[in-house]
Amino acid sequence: MAQGARLKAEGNPKTSPLREAGLQRGPRGGHRAIGKVSILAAFIIVAIYGVRYSPVSTYFTAEALGSSLEQAGLWAPIVYMAFYAVGVCLFLPGTLLTGLGAAIFGPYWGFVYVWVGAMLGASGAFWIGRTLGREFAASMIGNRLQRYDQAIERNGFTTVLYLRLVYFPFTPMNFGMGLTAVRFRDYFWGTGLGIIVGTFIFTFFIGTVKEVWVSGDWGRMLSFRVFFSIGLFLFSFFISKIIKRIRGEE
Repeated sequence: MAQGARLKAEGNPKTSPLREAGLQRGPRGGHRAIGKVSILAAFIIVAIYGVRYSPVSTYFTAEALGSSLEQAGLWAPIVYMAFYAVGVCLFLPGTLLTGLGAAIFGPYWGFVYVWVGAMLGASGAFWIGRTLGREFAASMIGNRLQRYDQAIERNGFTTVLYLRLVYFPFTPMNFGMGLTAVRFRDYFWGTGLGIIVGTFIFTFFIGTVKEVWVSGDWGRMLSFRVFFSIGLFLFSFFISKIIKRIRGEE
């Protein structure tokens, strides 16, 4: 009887990896998944509209951040990192947030605060996508796409690291990876290592130029440090090509 029950379960088309993972295709599960993904879509639309076109956008500007940091005093780094994390989840441009951090805190501490803020924001966006969108995405995966989803789960760290190194758009990837089967630990470490190079290059360049600008000593523009930062900045545009060439994609 046990063997018959097992064969019946194996022959049941409703028994699938999605059901085994707790992602049911039934009406109740389907309605729940659609409800969650609708909330995710509404969140993204409201976030983009809110920080760019609504009156709330005045709180997400360089002037507003600068004023908040002045009032924060010794707490300024924590305020900045929190602002960065929230900004990432609300689709503020990462380049703008990084540039502000480098200009305010300098090339070295700016790098530290930018990296921490980016990691907090990337983690938050990932869990928003995972909580609200994964169930729906999994229910829509057919047999053809399921093997890719499983491959991402098996090779999550490598996949995330590669996409970060080739500068795949930061915020869309944060939410998008939450829809896949990638494990959070693989996503976290792949992101952490993958953004170090680009983050350091950009913060070092902006921070160095800002320091020279503030000093008023334009002769320092011809210093080794400035040329080195410019060289690193230009090199960053070729990182993706170098990686693709190493992988044999070109």
